[in-house]
Amino acid sequence: MEPAERSRVPRIDPYGFERPADFDAAAYEEFLAGYLVTLTRRAVKWSRLLRAGGVPRGRAVKRYVRKGVPLEHRARVWMALSGAQAQMDQNPGYYHWLLQGERNPRLEDAIRTDLNRTFPDNVKFRKTTEPCLQKTLYNVLLAYGHHNQAVGYCQGMNFIAGYLILITNNEEESFWLLDALVGRILPENIFRTWKLIHGHCRQTA
Repeated sequence: MEPAERSRVPRIDPYGFERPADFDAAAYEEFLAGYLVTLTRRAVKWSRLLRAGGVPRGRAVKRYVRKGVPLEHRARVWMALSGAQAQMDQNPGYYHWLLQGERNPRLEDAIRTDLNRTFPDNVKFRKTTEPCLQKTLYNVLLAYGHHNQAVGYCQGMNFIAGYLILITNNEEESFWLLDALVGRILPENIFRTWKLIHGHCRQTA
């Protein structure tokens, strides 16, 4: 592949992940050229659906979600359909109150241990990047540890929270989405069960 051809595909993807050295840019461009029509059609449908302001519910929305939510609408749709937006609206200031709560050294140390392990191939989570998302990730996990002391912090939650941060680009929204996932969407007690099996949950209550 000629350098000029290779340079058409950015080294970093839209989420901040570095493409691997063996990334096949030509195959990617060929696939995208054919898929772009489908993506554009879906984006137009979502824009029409969301034109009224809210995120409606019904069979059409379920069908749209199953086919994929366009990146530009993903945070808004996830917040609405998960119930996270309603929780955030009903609890103004709660997230920031959690961050100002009493210190818990065990919780803080457990979270810090995993910060550098979170998406090491993503430039947005590297300390050399400004702004670095590690601080945002730390805040989201710390707030959740205070919010749900029965779980505290469990290894693996850093990747979930990190991905939510990449999608929403919003610290507080990421916290409420994490709360929706762990508290209502994922199987009950999944992280406490993980602790019993693997011993990786840091109980901080």
